[in-house]
Amino acid sequence: MTRTKHDVRSEATRLRLVTAARALFGARGYADVGTEEIVRAAGVTRGALYHQFRDKADLFATVAEVVEAEIAERIAGAAGAEAAADPMSALRSGARLFLDACAAPEVERIILLDAPAVLGWEAWRDLAGRYGLGLVQFGLQSAIEAGAIVPQPVAPLAHVLIGALNESALYVARAEDQAAAREQCVAILDRILRGLMTGA
Repeated sequence: MTRTKHDVRSEATRLRLVTAARALFGARGYADVGTEEIVRAAGVTRGALYHQFRDKADLFATVAEVVEAEIAERIAGAAGAEAAADPMSALRSGARLFLDACAAPEVERIILLDAPAVLGWEAWRDLAGRYGLGLVQFGLQSAIEAGAIVPQPVAPLAHVLIGALNESALYVARAEDQAAAREQCVAILDRILRGLMTGA
């Protein structure tokens, strides 16, 4: 399908809005950023914002999805290379990479602190699941096929691990000493994964 000049302009406007909103939401949080400030930072009109998005919450949902997708790509790229050779190491690396990504102030603010409130718990959980669940399922299935993990139903196990990852990230985000909390959670997640191994 051929894209028109209007399509290209519309995509460029949308990208400018998402980029500007992401920087503002990441720096100050959803509640402290107004739409006037977003359109000013994006260099577009208020009408352009409402042509692209229903409201500020709709724009935030798009920003959150972009951030989640980037985290998933980063983990898939880094841990995915290990998966064939050592699927358990890839799972451990993926858990650490997720917690490291969530430690970035922008990610912490947008994904962990604001997204559950702005999107609602179910939508936030669905968003996290849409990007992370597939990665975890793939990692677990690879480990089972390699004989590293005791064979068991992958879907419920992946949900349990996603829950543990999300709660760990929230715990770290609220901790006074985030570096120490992150290391504690990494160690706990590592013990959980070792407990799944054959011969454990």
